[in-house]
Amino acid sequence: MPDHRKHRGAGPRDREWFGVDALPGLAAAVVDLSWLRSRGYAEASALKLVGDRHRLVERQRVAVGRSACSDQALRDRRARRLEIETVRGRAIRIDGFNLVLTLESALGGGVVLGGRDGCYRDLAGVHGTYRRVEETLPALELAARWLGEWGVGPCLWLLDAPVSNSGRLAAMIRSVSSNWSAEVVADPDPILAAPGDPVVTADSGVLDRCGAWVNLARDIVETGAPGAFVADLGGEGDPLRPGSPA
Repeated sequence: MPDHRKHRGAGPRDREWFGVDALPGLAAAVVDLSWLRSRGYAEASALKLVGDRHRLVERQRVAVGRSACSDQALRDRRARRLEIETVRGRAIRIDGFNLVLTLESALGGGVVLGGRDGCYRDLAGVHGTYRRVEETLPALELAARWLGEWGVGPCLWLLDAPVSNSGRLAAMIRSVSSNWSAEVVADPDPILAAPGDPVVTADSGVLDRCGAWVNLARDIVETGAPGAFVADLGGEGDPLRPGSPA
């Protein structure tokens, strides 16, 4: 079992709860919750209803909640998404903890969730405290490598000031690439949601308010970390890619 003080690894039963045998049930739960969200059901009661129906443990319920979205949100996110090749030579704004945690999880063997909207998300989350792990620097170096390959930048990373160690992470980000800057702000969300350069995030609250956005976590994981523990709960792959069903 990985030491979570040093790694962004899987939980002790994640291979069971998010393994191949569990995926059909989880994907069905995402469909059910998305249906309820599309019809305006209250979030907490809808998730409880779906979780009870599918007999999900708490960690699975969190994953389903992070992976579902309403039909309207799906359409809106699709309309504003940019493919990575279209942002060559352009500046981007990055939801810092959102991207770093997903890449750390991908490199550390943790669960990476594939949502209905096609985004890749971590299951770890930040709850006021961030601790650097052994995957942190490799995650940043992986991002630098592929952003460089794709010719994207300059990149502005935004980090939450209330989260501990955000200043240290910002310093590390600046040290990895001369094409990067990092700012620690009280709340990155309104900055990311404001008009401006394309945004990198998988945060649902930001995705539903921002303009053009890039599914960078998925692009990097698929390209640079093909062995990652990905639990695709979207059911039919990435519905935001051309030719995929909604």
